[in-house]
Amino acid sequence: QVQLVESGGGLVQAGGSLRLSCVASGSIFSINTMGWYRQAPGKQRELVAIIPRGGIITYADSVKGRFTISRDYAKNTVNLQMNSLKPEDTAVYYCRVWAGPKDYWGQGTQVTVSS
Repeated sequence: QVQLVESGGGLVQAGGSLRLSCVASGSIFSINTMGWYRQAPGKQRELVAIIPRGGIITYADSVKGRFTISRDYAKNTVNLQMNSLKPEDTAVYYCRVWAGPKDYWGQGTQVTVSS
């Protein structure tokens, strides 16, 4: 089992920045890929960015050049630096990790961008 705790959401004006963090605990030795997804009201949950262990980072086209995902292996943490935020970035952001054959989700953190 892997437990995930997210932090860093909040309210920000358009053009501002936020940094999300997700700390993993439990069976962390089995974690391969870590990432962030988001779900806006009335929309399906979508990928924001994923970072495999030793692999290629993938970003959604909508966030390329504005968001940066990073990983701290010593602290079992995945971070999402979000710059130049837009109102359309408003959503609940979820941390997701893959550990062996299973995947795990965090509880979500709200990000609201005002125009």
